Amino acid sequence: MITIKKVEKPGRKAAICDATLYALPDWFGREDSIVTYIKEVRDMPFWAAFEETRPIGFVALKKHTPYTAEICVIGILEAYHRQGIGKKLVARCEAFCAENHMEYLTVKTLDASRQDDGYAKTRKFYFAMGFRPLEIFPLLWDKDNPCLFMAKYLAPPV
Repeated sequence: MITIKKVEKPGRKAAICDATLYALPDWFGREDSIVTYIKEVRDMPFWAAFEETRPIGFVALKKHTPYTAEICVIGILEAYHRQGIGKKLVARCEAFCAENHMEYLTVKTLDASRQDDGYAKTRKFYFAMGFRPLEIFPLLWDKDNPCLFMAKYLAPPV
């Protein structure tokens, strides 16, 4: 059975991030990016998906303003793709936003102007989750990795 749990300990967050991202070279192939994520997630709200006690995926959320949070990084071991785990992790981010009266959830991903089958699936996932493309930043990361900025409007709590 797969469960989603909030992880509080910075070292545990870093370890889960490390193991997951290094297992996903088709999505996370840049050493400098992985190292940055491992450092950053230590101080972020963080949820992990577990099969029994084994972490199989995670999401880390970056709070930007009182109105907006960003999925900073999300990763699920490839053997567990298309099983609803990403949907559950994004739902946990949305719940966090609702609990904190935030109206927008955003994410950055690779734009379609760079052909990549894995990221085509990623964009399709975000679109199915209700995210919409807002802007392309061709040089945010570097010229070979154009950034697509997506957002989802979350109805403010009543």
